[in-house]
Amino acid sequence: MSSSRLAALVVASLVPVLLTATPALAGGAVTSHYVAMGDSYASGQGTGRYDRGSGDCARGPRAYPALLATATEAESFTSVACSGATTADVLGKQIAALTPATTLVTVSIGGNDIGAPAAMRECTIGSESGCDRILANAKNVIARSLSGKLDTTYSAIRKAAPAAKVVVVGYPRIFEPGSYACDVLTRPRRAEVVSITDSLAAVISARAAAAGFSFLDGRAAFAGHELCSPRPWINEPGLPADDSYHPNKAGHANGYLPALTALLG
Repeated sequence: MSSSRLAALVVASLVPVLLTATPALAGGAVTSHYVAMGDSYASGQGTGRYDRGSGDCARGPRAYPALLATATEAESFTSVACSGATTADVLGKQIAALTPATTLVTVSIGGNDIGAPAAMRECTIGSESGCDRILANAKNVIARSLSGKLDTTYSAIRKAAPAAKVVVVGYPRIFEPGSYACDVLTRPRRAEVVSITDSLAAVISARAAAAGFSFLDGRAAFAGHELCSPRPWINEPGLPADDSYHPNKAGHANGYLPALTALLG
């Protein structure tokens, strides 16, 4: 056999192997089988339009996962994100949506574990002592138990979707740091909430890195568009109450979506 013919046979035999072994993780291919998990920041609570069948989970077409799936023409897209979800809910109710064929997972979780919604309600319409107590509890959970909950959750995600790219989507700061002109909470309270958000981000990003996952910093994605800024991408407290302190449709379309698209490359 000639050397040229032998080389051609070797190349031909390697092509199927190369095609099989090369993961499709560039551009839109990474979203071909996409599952979105997590809480209200992933479901789209606050965007004003929700899927009828999602009930209290408040999943909607204006949430960043749905926007990403549409923009990249995902072959399959499932959102199991649900308003009020904790790490226990991800493990008990959402993890079943993942399969070995899943190519992308986004997850936003941890805020309800530290009692963030209850804290904001209490600090807005409750008592000073109640606000003190619930913020102190949030700080305690961040310092003592959140890391372990996240580690367990991230490990379960990796086990259920071993080949997927996983992006942990962090929370924005509710308030613009250093803002003076603002009718929402006192300046010291706003500064305290910002500090807690930064502590939460530090834990989430560290545990995401330890799991080998990517981290999308919501603080950077929303910079300059927090409450008390000229053009906020966060809903002020009001009605419907559940939408308060959540990203609005601009926050998902102009904050989360471009940041996630850039991260995926």
